[in-house]
This record gives sequence, C-alpha cells and structure tokens, in this order.
Amino acid sequence: GIKFVKASFVDATVDALRDSADKIVAKDDTAVCLFSTVIDGKVLLVSACGANAVKMGAHAGNLLKSISPILGGGGGGRPNSASSGGKDASKIPEAFSSAESVIADQIK
Repeated sequence: GIKFVKASFVDATVDALRDSADKIVAKDDTAVCLFSTVIDGKVLLVSACGANAVKMGAHAGNLLKSISPILGGGGGGRPNSASSGGKDASKIPEAFSSAESVIADQIK
C-alpha cells in the first residue's frame, strides 16, 4: 500500500535531499522516501513519509534509527521526516536493502 522511493547521491546537500523528499510525499501521500548522500566521506540520510504512509505505520525516524547503525552512525526524527549520519559509505546498499524489511514491518 505504500511506494518506496530510494536514491543515492554524491555531494548533494541535505537541504536538497529534504526538499526532494518533501516534494515527493506532497505529491503522493503514500510515499516513503529514503535518500543518501556522501559528502567528504561521510554518509547523510534523509527520510520522509507521506501522511497516509504514516497512518499505515511508516515512521521516518524509526526507519533511520534502524538502518543508521549499519553505516556506523545514528539518528532519527519524527514520523514524517528524519535525518541521520554514518561513516561507512560502502554499506549504503546494505542499509537500503534493510530499509525495505523495516518498512514492511512498520506497515503490518
């Protein structure tokens, strides 16, 4: 019942990621966005959940709290918007893969 949108970038600002995620969830309130960027060797994650996705159980903050340790970091935030960081960019694919199961567990 939700749409999972994920993408990785290099040298994109956190503000650009937040803006993009906010635009997606504004257009589709069932969307869950997860974006990463690597700046100066550090990983930054941004997640956003549309209103209907949140009603179904999706939680951006808990999503990032679950997957950030994979990247050697931490973070979290609100149900509709969150950000976090990490140290190991090579683990982004693993974190994104884990995100799918985290989201599936959230919306059950």
